[in-house]
Amino acid sequence: MPRVLSSEVVDHVGESVTVKGWLHSIRSLGGVVFASLRDRSGLVQAVTEDPADADLLRGLGSESVVSVSGRVAREPRAPMGMEVKIDGIEVISPVREALPMQINKAVISAGLETQLDCRAISLRSPRAQAIFRVQHEVAASFAEFLGAQGFTRIHTPKLVAAAAEGGADLFEVDYFGRPLYLAQSPQLYKQIMVGVYERVFEVGQAYRAEKHDTARHTNEFTSLDLEMGFIDSHEDVMAMENAWLCELAGRLRERCGEEFRLLEAQVPEVPQHLPRVTLSEAQEAVGRCIGEPDIDPAAERAVSAWALDRFGCEWVFVTHYGAEKRPFYTMAEPGEPGLTRSFDLLFRGWEITTGGQRLHRVEDYEAKLRGLGIDPAAYGFYLAAFRYGMPPHGGLGAGLERLTARLLGLRNVREATLFPRDRKRIAP
Repeated sequence: MPRVLSSEVVDHVGESVTVKGWLHSIRSLGGVVFASLRDRSGLVQAVTEDPADADLLRGLGSESVVSVSGRVAREPRAPMGMEVKIDGIEVISPVREALPMQINKAVISAGLETQLDCRAISLRSPRAQAIFRVQHEVAASFAEFLGAQGFTRIHTPKLVAAAAEGGADLFEVDYFGRPLYLAQSPQLYKQIMVGVYERVFEVGQAYRAEKHDTARHTNEFTSLDLEMGFIDSHEDVMAMENAWLCELAGRLRERCGEEFRLLEAQVPEVPQHLPRVTLSEAQEAVGRCIGEPDIDPAAERAVSAWALDRFGCEWVFVTHYGAEKRPFYTMAEPGEPGLTRSFDLLFRGWEITTGGQRLHRVEDYEAKLRGLGIDPAAYGFYLAAFRYGMPPHGGLGAGLERLTARLLGLRNVREATLFPRDRKRIAP
């Protein structure tokens, strides 16, 4: 008999079916045994009064993989109002020992570190599955939206010879006796590709050797990157992200309502025009980091709270950061040499996006690099793109895990990371 997914059982009332999956939970009521079976589409209840089948189920541990055949009957108290009356059971992969944690409840009682230590099991919980279904939709939405806007998906190297973001926060790799580094971002390559396709994007891994230990950082993360040519200013990049976020919110409401309910979260409202404030306006509004070229995490939280009160919006663009806190390729604001055409997008207290307009003339790059004490020859492959003509362009990068965590109200970004890599954790 062909396999039927749990979500499809409702279409087979009165018919015999075979469902296969993991034994999520078992409960007995007198001589009747109820088994909850989990597959990729959800849960289905199977029931038996046969003593042999009942004993077989009672002898299996949670997460045993089984195949159950039987007739589908209506049962209002069961999930989807249906259940499978068991005719036969095949044990495919039995579990004979206790799980390291209970995962068949809406909330796992084990702490986050224990969940991460036992990731192969904790990821099977309904809560974890809900998190990563939402994350799948975020990444899929990014790709599909940008594809519809004329962007081409690219795949850039993760072993690089020079830093894209500046600083010393790089992981060095021995590459056949030569030092290379894990890429902090695809920045240099996606700018080069603007000279090919005008509009490009990537969903890929990025690495930062930062010695932090916070709830919003990991050392490896998935970066959502875009770069677009023939822009007038960084405002065009912000408008593109704003449009994507509007599309994303609608998609999550349509496709992930059950996941948000399970996680007791709300899909945020995204207005057609997100509020924008300059860095200095944000600093003055919250009385923090005044006169500095950047704001710290505490100030970001304060600005988010202020923006929610001031604009009634959980999102706020902060623009015009100081030049010393932005990478060398960032364009200065004309007439304001100390400021840049840059922005961060703050959402529910966290910075989730960094972007801006880039330099596009080779002489500006050479002057900027020399001013930083860097020989432009070190970036020869990169500067070649500008030597042979590049349009005004800009882009952004957003952390997929961080955005997922904020959307779902998670307290730690590692909850939204399949297998986190931080200063202490390199396994599983």
